[in-house]
Amino acid sequence: MKLSIFDINHWRYIDQSTLGHTFNPLQSFAIDDTLCASVGEGVSSPSVRTWVHQDTIVLGIQDSRLPYIKAGINYLNSLGYKVIVRNSGGLAVVLDEGVLNISLILKENRHFSINSGYDAMYELICAMFKEETNNIEAGEIIGSYCPGSYDLSIDGKKFAGISQRRVRGGVAVQIYLCVNGSGRDRAAVIKEFYHLSIAGTETKFSYPEIIPSTMASLTELLKIELTVQDVMLRLLKVLQQQIGATIEPSQITVNEMPLFETNLQRMIKRNNLGI
Repeated sequence: MKLSIFDINHWRYIDQSTLGHTFNPLQSFAIDDTLCASVGEGVSSPSVRTWVHQDTIVLGIQDSRLPYIKAGINYLNSLGYKVIVRNSGGLAVVLDEGVLNISLILKENRHFSINSGYDAMYELICAMFKEETNNIEAGEIIGSYCPGSYDLSIDGKKFAGISQRRVRGGVAVQIYLCVNGSGRDRAAVIKEFYHLSIAGTETKFSYPEIIPSTMASLTELLKIELTVQDVMLRLLKVLQQQIGATIEPSQITVNEMPLFETNLQRMIKRNNLGI
């Protein structure tokens, strides 16, 4: 039984795309865990959250074990990036004002396979850009950063990656969309990070060999000027017009705050790496 976003007729919508530098990236992952619990326990409807973070590199757990991680982080800091380690899968990614993140928070059930969440997000993104292209592919792009089987690409160039996080009966399907700016330049930053953090050392884990030309933004690929706000409007149009769903604007509630604070402390502890 395939999960489809077109089967959901009521969404709780949390927009955190304009909070700027005051919005700590650690909060984002704590919020998604909190929403997972609310949706999983049936006290919240399925939720969609949009979020943007300024000049942040989000590492995976395996990245935090790189042999010369301090050198890599010092390099990223010298470019003005904050560095955090997330609680969902994957490896290093770049977040900045040209990258829109979308989280779909859904209730897990016995029909909800790992691929179901990925397929639902892929279906959503294809619907958002169907007027420009029917050529969005899902499949690993060798040479990209944070490669995975659900990399989204056009003509072989990756513009998005999807990860999942399952907590207390809820599933957070998270995507980063490189909306504008240079995908190649973002990839070059991650390439140098790995170069400095590995420094020729043999590692048990196989880190990606970054080829910057494998990555691009949607603006570059579609050859139209896109902003984060443009893409958010497309998201809402799909949910409201194509699906006919009701959108309920929301924020974290008073009842959810204690769990959010607990989840935030877990993220802070996770990031207390001594690096």
